[in-house]
Amino acid sequence: MIFDAAAISLIVTIVLIIIVLAVILTIVPVALWISAIAAGVRVSIFTLVGMRLRRVIPARIVNPLIKAHKAGLDVSINQLESHYLAGGNVDRVVNALIAAQRANIELSFERAAAIDLAGRDVLEAVQMSVNPKVIETPFIAGVAINGIEVKAKARITVRTNLDRLVGGAGEDTIIARVGEGIVSTIGSSESHSKVLENPDLISQTVLSKGLDSGTAFEILSIDIADVDVGKNIGAELQIEQAQADKNIAQAKAEERRAMAVANEQEMVAKVQEMKAKVVEAEAEVPLAMAEALRSGNLGIMDYMNYQNIQADTSMRDSIAKVTTDKPDPNQK
Repeated sequence: MIFDAAAISLIVTIVLIIIVLAVILTIVPVALWISAIAAGVRVSIFTLVGMRLRRVIPARIVNPLIKAHKAGLDVSINQLESHYLAGGNVDRVVNALIAAQRANIELSFERAAAIDLAGRDVLEAVQMSVNPKVIETPFIAGVAINGIEVKAKARITVRTNLDRLVGGAGEDTIIARVGEGIVSTIGSSESHSKVLENPDLISQTVLSKGLDSGTAFEILSIDIADVDVGKNIGAELQIEQAQADKNIAQAKAEERRAMAVANEQEMVAKVQEMKAKVVEAEAEVPLAMAEALRSGNLGIMDYMNYQNIQADTSMRDSIAKVTTDKPDPNQK
């Protein structure tokens, strides 16, 4: 029984020791500490434990620190940890610093960290400073003074300006400014043929305007990749203007015709009105004669003479009409 109790006690002790070692190895990254010491980087074991307590992954700090130490960079562990706690990418910043050092580009840790925290890829920016990037614009159309449309496509060679990377405009601004310069250059040309003969005139004019001001890039060159002739905008505008003038003239003519028709109808109405007045006046003649007979101002013989005159007048009208309607015997 004594042996059994001692064996059980030994087993429990071994288990407790294993558990304690497991907890210590979990909290204290001993393997990472040994790797740092082997690389010549002095990192206190208590510093690694403090990273665990601050919820910092030690490998995210120690491995970039080893990389920076091997590259000869003067970077402290506190700088890397503060950048990590600020939400930055420590490994990318260290890689950018190493690339800048190899390319003999002056870049401090503070500026690299600021670029990374601004949301830009600092490593890509350093690589673009060493190897410039080519930005190709779409076809940009402009109209020369003679009315011919010219379309041009440009290739812009840019290099990252690390000093203006934080707060500087991006590629879209470069493309927009170059497009504006192309349109203004084509628009100031007297003829589209001059643009086709000297496409480098566009690039020279645009490059001289300092379009990279306030941007995160430095424009090295602007090359016109392709130039095409588009529509005859001037002729189309003249055709549209002529059509508009024609429509206006037709509208005015239609207005005058409508006024003439209205005036004609008004004259017809006036004629009918005058005829109605004549008929009304003729209708009053018998009434006046009857009144004259009743009042004694007109005798019966006067009335009979009036009837004879009317009959004679009707006979003369009939004879005149027959004579007028009779064909001429001399006419064949």
